Amino acid sequence: MKLYKLFPKLTFKIWGGKKLAPLRAPEMVGKSQLPLGETWEVSRHRDGASFTTDKTPLNEVYNENELPFLVKFIDTSKNLSIQVHPDDSYAARNENDKGKSECWLILEANEGSGIYLGLKEGVSKSVLQSAVDEGREVNELLNFYPVKRGDFFYVPSGSIHAIGSDVTLIEVQQSSGVTYRVWDWNRLENGKPRELHVEKAMDVISFTSEKNQPEYFKIQNEVIGNSEKKLVENPDFILKTCTLNESEKRVLYSSDRCMAITVLKGNLKVDNVKLSSYESIIVSKNESVEINCESEKAEFIVVT
Repeated sequence: MKLYKLFPKLTFKIWGGKKLAPLRAPEMVGKSQLPLGETWEVSRHRDGASFTTDKTPLNEVYNENELPFLVKFIDTSKNLSIQVHPDDSYAARNENDKGKSECWLILEANEGSGIYLGLKEGVSKSVLQSAVDEGREVNELLNFYPVKRGDFFYVPSGSIHAIGSDVTLIEVQQSSGVTYRVWDWNRLENGKPRELHVEKAMDVISFTSEKNQPEYFKIQNEVIGNSEKKLVENPDFILKTCTLNESEKRVLYSSDRCMAITVLKGNLKVDNVKLSSYESIIVSKNESVEINCESEKAEFIVVT
C-alpha cells in the first residue's frame, strides 16, 4: 500500500490573500514580500511539485499517467488577471505542456465577491481585441457571478475567466502550468505591468455563444454537505464531494490512476494517517483505503 500525506508547493502572488499562510505555511507568515496566493497540494507538475512526508517531490513518485490532475487552494485579496488556458492540442504545439481545463469549489467569499467567467452575449473576437488595444475595462465584457460557499464552476479550456477578490476556493485541474493573460487591471508589479499573452489568448478563447452560457460551466450551488456527489468528469479527473458524520466510515477505491483526498473541514483518518482541514493525502492506483470521521462532521473532496 502506497499512501502519502502531502505538503504543498507554495506560490506567492501579487493578488494573494491572508488565509492560506496560517493554515499551510505558518513559518512563512510575515516573511514574504508577496502574500500566499496558491498552495499546490497535489501536484507532480514541473512548475511546482508537492512533497511527501520525507520531502520527496511527487514527480519522483508518479508518472503523468498515474497523476494527470492537480489540486490547489487559491486565496485572493485582489482580482486575478483576466486569462484563458489552451486545450491539449494547442498546448502541446506551443508550450510542450498539457492543456488546462479546471474547476472551482468555493470555500469562502466576502459579500459581493465573485468570479468572472465567459463572455457576454455579442462579444466577438474583434470587440475583445479592441478593448484590450484601447486599454478599456475588459472585465465589463465578461459575465460576473457572485459566489458563496458551496458554489461550483467548471472552466473548460478556452473559457476566459478571472477569480475575483476576497475568495477562497479549491481548484482541481489538468496537470498544466499554461496561462495566457489577456488583461491585468492596469496594475503594476515592481513598477512594471505583468506580461500579457494577448495573441495566444485570442487564438484559444471560445467566442461561440454556447460556450459562454451558464450551462456550459456546469454551475451548481450548495454542493458541500452531501454524503457523496459527483461534480464533474473530465478525461484527466473525476471530482466528488463527500461528507461523513462522527464515527462514520467509508471505503474508497482508486482505479488505474491515483486518488487524492483533501479535507475541507473537520478531521479524517485515512487508514492510519490523520488529516485536518486543508490537508491532503494521495493513494496509489488500484488500492483501497478506509476513511473514518474523527470530528462531528468531515467534509472533503475525492479526485480520481
